Amino acid sequence: MTHLSLTHRPRRLRSSEALRGLTRETQLSRSDLILPLFISEKISAPTAVASMPGVFQLTEPALIEEALAAHAEGIPAILLFGIPSHKDAQASQAYSPSGVVQRAVRALKKACPGLIIITDVCLCEFMSHGHCGVTHFDGDRQHIVSIDNDASVELLCKTAISHAEAGADIVAPSDMMDGRIGAMRKGLDQHGFQNTPILSYAAKFASAFYGPFRDAAESTPQAGDRKSYQMDSANGAEALREVALDVEEGADMVMVKPGMPYLDIIWRVKQRFQMPTVAYQVSGEYSMLKAAALNGWIDEKTCMMEAMTAFRRAGADLIVTYAARQVARWLTLE
Repeated sequence: MTHLSLTHRPRRLRSSEALRGLTRETQLSRSDLILPLFISEKISAPTAVASMPGVFQLTEPALIEEALAAHAEGIPAILLFGIPSHKDAQASQAYSPSGVVQRAVRALKKACPGLIIITDVCLCEFMSHGHCGVTHFDGDRQHIVSIDNDASVELLCKTAISHAEAGADIVAPSDMMDGRIGAMRKGLDQHGFQNTPILSYAAKFASAFYGPFRDAAESTPQAGDRKSYQMDSANGAEALREVALDVEEGADMVMVKPGMPYLDIIWRVKQRFQMPTVAYQVSGEYSMLKAAALNGWIDEKTCMMEAMTAFRRAGADLIVTYAARQVARWLTLE
Protein backbone atom coordinates (compact mmCIF):
# COMPACT_ATOMS: atom_id res chain seq x y z
CA MET A 1 0.00 0.00 0.00
CA THR A 2 1.27 3.47 -0.91
CA HIS A 3 0.98 5.93 1.95
CA LEU A 4 -0.04 9.03 0.02
CA SER A 5 -0.83 10.82 3.27
CA LEU A 6 2.91 11.02 4.01
CA THR A 7 3.92 11.87 0.45
CA HIS A 8 1.41 14.72 0.19
CA ARG A 9 1.80 16.13 3.69
CA PRO A 10 3.18 19.54 2.54
CA ARG A 11 0.24 19.98 0.16
CA ARG A 12 -2.31 19.73 2.97
CA LEU A 13 -1.22 23.18 4.17
CA ARG A 14 -1.60 24.64 0.66
CA SER A 15 -5.12 23.46 -0.01
CA SER A 16 -6.86 26.78 0.74
CA GLU A 17 -5.99 30.46 0.90
CA ALA A 18 -6.74 30.46 4.64
CA LEU A 19 -4.27 27.62 5.27
CA ARG A 20 -1.66 29.20 3.02
CA GLY A 21 -1.99 32.46 4.93
CA LEU A 22 -1.82 30.70 8.29
CA THR A 23 1.45 28.93 7.46
CA ARG A 24 3.12 31.63 5.34
CA GLU A 25 6.74 32.02 6.43
CA THR A 26 7.42 35.49 5.02
CA GLN A 27 5.25 38.49 5.81
CA LEU A 28 5.18 41.84 4.04
CA SER A 29 3.75 44.99 5.57
CA ARG A 30 3.48 48.67 4.73
CA SER A 31 6.02 49.46 7.43
CA ASP A 32 8.65 47.60 5.36
CA LEU A 33 8.49 50.16 2.54
CA ILE A 34 10.57 53.22 1.69
CA LEU A 35 9.45 55.50 -1.16
CA PRO A 36 12.14 57.26 -3.24
CA LEU A 37 11.22 60.78 -4.36
CA PHE A 38 12.91 63.31 -6.63
CA ILE A 39 12.75 67.06 -6.07
CA SER A 40 13.99 69.41 -8.76
CA GLU A 41 14.50 73.16 -8.61
CA LYS A 42 14.60 73.29 -12.42
CA ILE A 43 10.87 72.75 -12.97
CA SER A 44 7.66 74.65 -12.27
CA ALA A 45 5.31 71.64 -12.34
CA PRO A 46 5.67 67.88 -11.76
CA THR A 47 7.46 66.34 -14.74
CA ALA A 48 7.04 62.70 -15.73
CA VAL A 49 10.15 60.54 -16.06
CA ALA A 50 9.62 58.89 -19.43
CA SER A 51 11.61 55.76 -18.59
CA MET A 52 9.88 55.24 -15.21
CA PRO A 53 6.08 55.01 -15.60
CA GLY A 54 4.33 56.69 -12.68
CA VAL A 55 7.46 58.46 -11.40
CA PHE A 56 7.88 62.25 -11.50
CA GLN A 57 10.40 64.93 -10.78
CA LEU A 58 8.58 67.07 -8.23
CA THR A 59 8.37 70.68 -7.18
CA GLU A 60 8.46 71.38 -3.44
CA PRO A 61 4.65 71.66 -3.08
CA ALA A 62 4.18 68.45 -5.09
CA LEU A 63 6.85 66.70 -3.01
CA ILE A 64 5.05 67.60 0.19
CA GLU A 65 1.73 66.43 -1.26
CA GLU A 66 3.23 63.09 -2.35
CA ALA A 67 4.99 62.55 0.97
CA LEU A 68 1.86 63.31 2.98
CA ALA A 69 -0.19 60.91 0.84
CA ALA A 70 2.41 58.14 1.20
CA HIS A 71 2.58 58.59 4.97
CA ALA A 72 -1.22 58.51 5.21
CA GLU A 73 -1.13 55.18 3.36
CA GLY A 74 1.16 53.71 6.00
CA ILE A 75 4.58 54.20 4.41
CA PRO A 76 6.94 55.23 7.21
CA ALA A 77 9.84 56.73 5.24
CA ILE A 78 10.93 58.41 2.03
CA LEU A 79 14.37 58.47 0.38
CA LEU A 80 15.00 61.94 -1.03
CA PHE A 81 17.04 62.82 -4.12
CA GLY A 82 17.67 66.39 -5.26
CA ILE A 83 18.24 67.93 -8.69
CA PRO A 84 19.84 71.37 -8.54
CA SER A 85 19.57 74.15 -11.10
CA HIS A 86 23.33 74.67 -10.97
CA LYS A 87 26.09 72.07 -11.08
CA ASP A 88 29.85 72.48 -10.77
CA ALA A 89 33.02 70.41 -10.37
CA GLN A 90 32.90 70.69 -6.56
CA ALA A 91 29.20 69.78 -6.17
CA SER A 92 28.72 72.95 -4.13
CA GLN A 93 24.93 72.68 -4.11
CA ALA A 94 25.13 69.26 -2.44
CA TYR A 95 26.24 70.79 0.87
CA SER A 96 24.83 74.30 0.58
CA PRO A 97 22.50 75.17 3.50
CA SER A 98 20.11 76.56 0.89
CA GLY A 99 20.44 73.58 -1.47
CA VAL A 100 17.42 71.88 -2.99
CA VAL A 101 17.59 68.90 -0.60
CA GLN A 102 18.16 71.00 2.51
CA ARG A 103 15.18 73.27 1.73
CA ALA A 104 13.00 70.26 0.98
CA VAL A 105 13.92 68.52 4.23
CA ARG A 106 12.99 71.59 6.28
CA ALA A 107 9.67 71.89 4.45
CA LEU A 108 8.89 68.19 4.85
CA LYS A 109 9.67 68.18 8.58
CA LYS A 110 7.30 71.09 9.06
CA ALA A 111 4.50 69.59 6.94
CA CYS A 112 4.80 65.96 8.05
CA PRO A 113 6.81 65.64 11.28
CA GLY A 114 5.99 61.94 11.71
CA LEU A 115 7.54 60.95 8.38
CA ILE A 116 11.07 59.52 8.44
CA ILE A 117 13.20 61.43 5.94
CA ILE A 118 16.22 59.60 4.55
CA THR A 119 18.49 61.70 2.38
CA ASP A 120 20.68 60.26 -0.33
CA VAL A 121 24.22 61.51 0.26
CA CYS A 122 26.07 61.56 -3.03
CA LEU A 123 27.64 64.10 -5.35
CA CYS A 124 26.64 62.78 -8.78
CA GLU A 125 23.45 64.84 -9.12
CA PHE A 126 25.40 67.97 -8.20
CA MET A 127 28.62 67.42 -10.16
CA SER A 128 28.89 69.02 -13.58
CA HIS A 129 30.42 65.77 -14.90
CA GLY A 130 27.95 63.38 -13.20
CA HIS A 131 30.41 61.31 -11.17
CA CYS A 132 30.07 60.49 -7.47
CA GLY A 133 33.35 62.12 -6.44
CA VAL A 134 35.98 64.69 -7.28
CA THR A 135 37.13 63.51 -10.71
CA HIS A 136 40.23 64.24 -12.76
CA PHE A 137 39.99 63.81 -16.53
CA ASP A 138 42.53 63.74 -19.33
CA GLY A 139 43.10 66.75 -21.56
CA ASP A 140 40.10 66.23 -23.82
CA ARG A 141 37.89 65.20 -20.87
CA GLN A 142 36.93 61.94 -22.56
CA HIS A 143 38.59 59.61 -20.05
CA ILE A 144 38.90 59.55 -16.27
CA VAL A 145 42.42 59.79 -14.93
CA SER A 146 41.47 59.34 -11.27
CA ILE A 147 38.82 59.81 -8.60
CA ASP A 148 40.17 61.74 -5.61
CA ASN A 149 38.83 59.58 -2.80
CA ASP A 150 39.83 61.74 0.17
CA ALA A 151 38.67 65.01 -1.37
CA SER A 152 35.37 63.31 -2.23
CA VAL A 153 34.91 62.02 1.32
CA GLU A 154 35.40 65.54 2.66
CA LEU A 155 32.60 66.86 0.46
CA LEU A 156 30.36 63.91 1.31
CA CYS A 157 30.82 64.57 5.03
CA LYS A 158 29.88 68.22 4.53
CA THR A 159 26.78 67.07 2.65
CA ALA A 160 25.70 64.62 5.36
CA ILE A 161 26.16 67.24 8.09
CA SER A 162 24.16 69.80 6.13
CA HIS A 163 21.34 67.26 5.70
CA ALA A 164 21.33 66.54 9.43
CA GLU A 165 21.29 70.25 10.20
CA ALA A 166 18.23 70.62 7.95
CA GLY A 167 16.46 67.87 9.91
CA ALA A 168 17.11 64.61 8.04
CA ASP A 169 16.34 61.59 10.20
CA ILE A 170 18.77 59.25 8.42
CA VAL A 171 21.62 59.98 6.01
CA ALA A 172 22.34 57.43 3.29
CA PRO A 173 25.71 57.68 1.53
CA SER A 174 25.54 56.03 -1.89
CA ASP A 175 28.89 57.08 -3.36
CA MET A 176 31.04 53.98 -2.57
CA MET A 177 34.14 56.02 -1.67
CA ASP A 178 36.52 54.27 0.71
CA GLY A 179 36.33 55.31 4.37
CA ARG A 180 33.35 57.58 4.01
CA ILE A 181 31.27 55.91 6.73
CA GLY A 182 33.91 56.39 9.43
CA ALA A 183 34.55 59.97 8.37
CA MET A 184 30.83 60.71 8.22
CA ARG A 185 30.19 59.20 11.64
CA LYS A 186 32.99 61.30 13.12
CA GLY A 187 31.73 64.46 11.42
CA LEU A 188 28.15 63.95 12.50
CA ASP A 189 29.20 63.26 16.08
CA GLN A 190 31.40 66.33 16.22
CA HIS A 191 28.50 68.51 15.07
CA GLY A 192 26.09 67.18 17.67
CA PHE A 193 24.30 64.58 15.54
CA GLN A 194 25.32 61.49 17.49
CA ASN A 195 21.78 60.13 17.15
CA THR A 196 21.55 60.51 13.37
CA PRO A 197 21.80 57.00 11.89
CA ILE A 198 23.78 56.18 8.76
CA LEU A 199 22.20 53.89 6.19
CA SER A 200 25.13 52.83 4.05
CA TYR A 201 24.81 51.75 0.44
CA ALA A 202 27.33 49.15 1.53
CA ALA A 203 27.15 46.76 -1.44
CA LYS A 204 26.35 48.91 -4.46
CA PHE A 205 27.13 47.23 -7.73
CA ALA A 206 28.07 48.83 -11.05
CA SER A 207 24.80 47.81 -12.60
CA ALA A 208 23.10 48.27 -15.96
CA PHE A 209 19.78 48.47 -14.09
CA TYR A 210 20.35 52.12 -13.04
CA GLY A 211 19.58 53.68 -16.43
CA PRO A 212 16.10 55.06 -15.73
CA PHE A 213 17.25 56.51 -12.39
CA ARG A 214 19.92 58.50 -14.18
CA ASP A 215 17.17 59.99 -16.33
CA ALA A 216 15.19 60.93 -13.24
CA ALA A 217 18.14 62.31 -11.27
CA GLU A 218 19.91 63.79 -14.29
CA SER A 219 23.11 62.12 -13.13
CA THR A 220 24.48 60.26 -16.15
CA PRO A 221 28.30 60.55 -16.24
CA GLN A 222 29.47 62.77 -19.08
CA ALA A 223 32.57 60.61 -19.59
CA GLY A 224 33.68 57.19 -18.42
CA ASP A 225 31.70 55.00 -16.05
CA ARG A 226 31.51 54.17 -12.35
CA LYS A 227 33.10 50.74 -12.45
CA SER A 228 36.24 51.89 -10.62
CA TYR A 229 34.28 52.70 -7.46
CA GLN A 230 31.06 50.71 -7.66
CA MET A 231 31.31 46.94 -7.28
CA ASP A 232 31.82 44.30 -9.96
CA SER A 233 28.60 42.34 -10.35
CA ALA A 234 30.52 39.05 -10.32
CA ASN A 235 31.93 39.51 -6.80
CA GLY A 236 30.02 38.20 -3.81
CA ALA A 237 32.83 37.77 -1.29
CA GLU A 238 34.00 41.30 -2.02
CA ALA A 239 30.51 42.56 -1.22
CA LEU A 240 30.75 41.01 2.21
CA ARG A 241 34.13 42.66 2.76
CA GLU A 242 32.66 46.03 1.77
CA VAL A 243 29.76 45.58 4.17
CA ALA A 244 32.12 44.51 6.96
CA LEU A 245 34.17 47.67 6.55
CA ASP A 246 31.09 49.90 6.69
CA VAL A 247 29.75 48.11 9.77
CA GLU A 248 33.12 48.47 11.48
CA GLU A 249 33.21 52.18 10.62
CA GLY A 250 29.82 52.81 12.20
CA ALA A 251 27.02 52.12 9.73
CA ASP A 252 23.70 51.56 11.51
CA MET A 253 21.94 49.99 8.52
CA VAL A 254 23.26 48.49 5.29
CA MET A 255 21.86 48.36 1.78
CA VAL A 256 22.30 46.01 -1.15
CA LYS A 257 21.69 47.62 -4.54
CA PRO A 258 20.26 46.50 -6.98
CA GLY A 259 17.79 44.14 -5.40
CA MET A 260 16.37 41.27 -7.43
CA PRO A 261 19.58 40.28 -9.30
CA TYR A 262 21.40 40.26 -5.95
CA LEU A 263 19.09 38.27 -3.67
CA ASP A 264 22.01 35.99 -2.86
CA ILE A 265 23.98 38.99 -1.58
CA ILE A 266 21.05 40.17 0.54
CA TRP A 267 20.83 36.70 2.09
CA ARG A 268 24.55 36.48 2.79
CA VAL A 269 24.70 40.00 4.27
CA LYS A 270 21.75 39.36 6.58
CA GLN A 271 23.02 35.97 7.70
CA ARG A 272 26.52 37.19 8.43
CA PHE A 273 25.95 40.60 10.00
CA GLN A 274 22.40 40.43 11.45
CA MET A 275 22.14 44.17 10.80
CA PRO A 276 19.06 46.06 9.61
CA THR A 277 19.31 45.25 5.91
CA VAL A 278 17.73 47.21 3.07
CA ALA A 279 17.06 46.05 -0.49
CA TYR A 280 16.71 48.62 -3.26
CA GLN A 281 14.42 47.64 -6.12
CA VAL A 282 16.20 49.95 -8.53
CA SER A 283 14.77 51.86 -11.47
CA GLY A 284 15.49 49.23 -14.10
CA GLU A 285 13.81 46.50 -12.07
CA TYR A 286 10.78 48.70 -11.47
CA SER A 287 10.53 49.91 -15.07
CA MET A 288 10.78 46.41 -16.53
CA LEU A 289 7.85 45.23 -14.44
CA LYS A 290 5.83 48.35 -15.27
CA ALA A 291 6.57 48.07 -18.99
CA ALA A 292 5.66 44.39 -19.10
CA ALA A 293 2.43 45.10 -17.25
CA LEU A 294 1.54 48.01 -19.55
CA ASN A 295 2.01 45.67 -22.51
CA GLY A 296 -0.25 43.07 -20.93
CA TRP A 297 2.52 40.51 -20.63
CA ILE A 298 2.32 40.08 -16.85
CA ASP A 299 -0.08 40.83 -14.02
CA GLU A 300 1.47 43.86 -12.35
CA LYS A 301 0.11 43.35 -8.85
CA THR A 302 0.97 39.65 -8.65
CA CYS A 303 4.50 40.12 -10.01
CA MET A 304 5.29 43.21 -7.93
CA MET A 305 4.08 41.58 -4.73
CA GLU A 306 6.07 38.45 -5.54
CA ALA A 307 9.17 40.61 -5.94
CA MET A 308 8.53 42.35 -2.61
CA THR A 309 8.10 38.99 -0.88
CA ALA A 310 11.33 37.73 -2.45
CA PHE A 311 13.26 40.64 -0.91
CA ARG A 312 11.81 39.89 2.50
CA ARG A 313 12.41 36.15 2.13
CA ALA A 314 16.05 36.81 1.24
CA GLY A 315 16.50 38.73 4.48
CA ALA A 316 15.69 42.34 3.71
CA ASP A 317 14.08 44.17 6.62
CA LEU A 318 13.17 47.18 4.46
CA ILE A 319 12.57 47.68 0.74
CA VAL A 320 13.19 50.83 -1.25
CA THR A 321 10.79 50.76 -4.18
CA TYR A 322 9.19 53.27 -6.53
CA ALA A 323 6.06 51.12 -6.26
CA ALA A 324 5.76 51.69 -2.50
CA ARG A 325 2.41 53.49 -2.69
CA GLN A 326 0.90 50.86 -4.97
CA VAL A 327 2.18 48.07 -2.76
CA ALA A 328 0.82 49.80 0.34
CA ARG A 329 -2.62 50.10 -1.25
CA TRP A 330 -2.57 46.45 -2.33
CA LEU A 331 -1.65 45.38 1.20
CA THR A 332 -4.50 47.45 2.60
CA LEU A 333 -6.97 45.67 0.33
CA GLU A 334 -5.84 42.18 1.34
